[in-house]
Amino acid sequence: MIKPGLLQTGPLLPIIERAIGDTFTVRRVWELGEANAIKPEIANSIEAVATGGQIRVDATLMRSLPNLRIVANFGVGYDSVDAAWAGQNGIVVTNTPDVLTEEVADTTLGLLLMTVRELGAAERHLREGKWPAGNYPLTPMTLRTRSVGILGLGRIGKAIAHRLEAFGVPISYFGRRKQPDVPYTFYDSLTGMAEAVDTLVSVLPGTEQTHHLINMDIMRALGPNGVVINIGRGSVIDEAALIEALQHGVILSAGLDVFEFEPEVPDELIAMERLTLLPHVGSASVHTRDGMGQLVVDNLLAYTGNQPPPTPVPETPFNGWD
Repeated sequence: MIKPGLLQTGPLLPIIERAIGDTFTVRRVWELGEANAIKPEIANSIEAVATGGQIRVDATLMRSLPNLRIVANFGVGYDSVDAAWAGQNGIVVTNTPDVLTEEVADTTLGLLLMTVRELGAAERHLREGKWPAGNYPLTPMTLRTRSVGILGLGRIGKAIAHRLEAFGVPISYFGRRKQPDVPYTFYDSLTGMAEAVDTLVSVLPGTEQTHHLINMDIMRALGPNGVVINIGRGSVIDEAALIEALQHGVILSAGLDVFEFEPEVPDELIAMERLTLLPHVGSASVHTRDGMGQLVVDNLLAYTGNQPPPTPVPETPFNGWD
């Protein structure tokens, strides 16, 4: 039996590569030249794409694959895929929610604690042999007096809020609408929430609507004791404005796991000693990444088995594979 063709956009976890190799005829973008200039005989054979966001799976690419039926994305965020176009053209896009919720929430609390207590800088103080010459300075920040506003109270946002409850921290959230059965204070104005809290935690995806949502005006509203934590997508923060705000005391500090143009991180941020900067490790444990990888596999096998995919994204509801 002839295997369906699959286009792989970049390196993927072994758990994914083994499964797609057994089930599909795999074509790798880096072996084919330009993604948008694939030879017609290969392009016509492609029924699935497996991607980790290495390249944009845009309308141009998908249009060049006339028999494409599914794009399986590794990760909750799928901003590298034009899901709207896919949905309009009968292509299902899937992602990997739920399996990373708890890990990312754990990382967020670690990032917040590291930032407000300057734990990374304190560790460097020890490792650089500075402790014998004097203790690390008392930190001006603490979690004890803070109030947190969450941008994006979805699965991960709620898991973060649940953890924050154990710390006795007042919690607010910003969204398009008030959620029933949520005990936290709701704001339909981000500026209003920024004025009411001193810590913003962003779990938002990268979309046109969220691009640079946290800008200089929001940071001014947050104030000179303000802390910005970003575990969602780097494009949500206007990075140039963030640097200016930190340099001029508009806000106090930031903890970032994601960046606007990652893996490139501005030198100005790296030079700020008391920030916490992580290299996009929110879900980066073997346990969680294997769970995400298995979900990619399950979505692809659902296609070959003519079954509904476990996790289609909202823009591409499943209506059958025909």
